[in-house]
Amino acid sequence: MKTLLHICCAPCANQCIEVLRGDKIEVTGFWYNPNIHPYTEYRARRDCLREYAGTIELPLLEKNDYALRPFVRAVAEDLDHRCGKCYEMRLFEAAKTAKEGGFDSFTSSLFISPYQNFDLMRETAERAAYEYGVEFLFRDFRPYFRAGQERARELGFYMQKYCGCVFSEEERYIKAKKIIR
Repeated sequence: MKTLLHICCAPCANQCIEVLRGDKIEVTGFWYNPNIHPYTEYRARRDCLREYAGTIELPLLEKNDYALRPFVRAVAEDLDHRCGKCYEMRLFEAAKTAKEGGFDSFTSSLFISPYQNFDLMRETAERAAYEYGVEFLFRDFRPYFRAGQERARELGFYMQKYCGCVFSEEERYIKAKKIIR
């Protein structure tokens, strides 16, 4: 089985790749993260992934759209539900790319994070699979999260401090400010 793995970052992807390869699945990585802000953060995550992919012989497709303005336009009306829009942007593009590329299925490294809305991501991926006529390869990678973070530190990966969008970065600073008070 050939699967397209949407990758949000190398720290989240390393265990997903190992699990899929362990299941004898042929994995190709897919970088598409138009939500990540600022550009220096986007570049740091992308470049870390590129380097890692080269070391593990992971084919990597990239759709390099640093799309701050389209992302902000998509979420501006309802910031409290922005994650759903973000999942749609990325998972629908992954499904489309999987279909166009002749892959049997797609999934995402987002499914490793205990900080994401797992049920909403799964529902979104299933809608994307239906729309594009390609299988969504469901995997709950969350049990591998800590191991993935440890492995990322061992390998010296760039480790981000927030989900990626400008609003999650803002929340990080608001939480830190509350802790300091």
